[in-house]
Amino acid sequence: MASSNNMTELIFTGLFQDPGVQRVCFVVFLFVYLATMGGNGLIVLTVSISKSLHSPMYFFLSFLSLVEISYSSTIVPKFIADLLTKIKTMSLEGCVAQIFFFHFLGVTETLLLVVMAYDRYVAICKPLHYTTIMSHQLCCVLVSGSWLGGFLHSIIQIFIIIQLPFCGPNVIDHYFCDLQPLLKLACTDTFVEGVIVFANSGLFSVFSFVLVSSYIFILVHLRNHSAQGRRKALSTCASHIMVVTLFFGPVIFLYMRPSCTFTEDKLVAVFYMVITPMLNPIIYTLRNAEVKNAIWRLWGRKENSEM
Repeated sequence: MASSNNMTELIFTGLFQDPGVQRVCFVVFLFVYLATMGGNGLIVLTVSISKSLHSPMYFFLSFLSLVEISYSSTIVPKFIADLLTKIKTMSLEGCVAQIFFFHFLGVTETLLLVVMAYDRYVAICKPLHYTTIMSHQLCCVLVSGSWLGGFLHSIIQIFIIIQLPFCGPNVIDHYFCDLQPLLKLACTDTFVEGVIVFANSGLFSVFSFVLVSSYIFILVHLRNHSAQGRRKALSTCASHIMVVTLFFGPVIFLYMRPSCTFTEDKLVAVFYMVITPMLNPIIYTLRNAEVKNAIWRLWGRKENSEM
């Protein structure tokens, strides 16, 4: 961090000010967080153990669930604990670390969704070449590239922050550390840094366009399929499209417009940080017969063996 810093601790205003509302939110969000851990953990474990879920789609799905677990855990536990405290604080170094992991895992999830869209495009538009194109080696490269892309994105963001001097005030009008609220605390002009952050975060819009374009190609290509083939393909893609919409909608709303902190922004952030990671395993299991059957076979068999 810049040597001229005289600010070592940050204070968050939080999501709500009313203690009664905060206690209700504590119970609700704790349940949601535990459901997120349980649902995504179940998918990771089922895909790892089940012999019927070894296709690339489920390989990517297990890593997406792993990222969801990590992504939620960077912010949600601290956010939940702060709901029971009057003064919500964090060290400046802890804030920077939270931003690093938040953006690292967020962009990794973005890239994994792009990879999953490409996987569906190959499966539906080039079915005869699917196993050749989506080899295990390529799948590993795509997953590794997603993690690397998230890491490089986050390094750029952090490099911008550590060059800035922070001299107060030390109050952040939010309930977690993010780039734009933190830039407001710098005691220097941050216009250039703000533009760089905006451009770097603008990659979200590019990748969302890639995702949408991929599914448009799939939908156009489905015109040449039989009615049964169209239904099967649409059933598979529907889960991905729902997850993409739930993820990119709030992200584009927050990062592709001028910086400002409203109550609406905080609520939207709650949706994509707390709610969406819980919904993803529900969407993928309820709309995917193979995953549901694998879960029932695997865990139902274990229960029977214990009786």
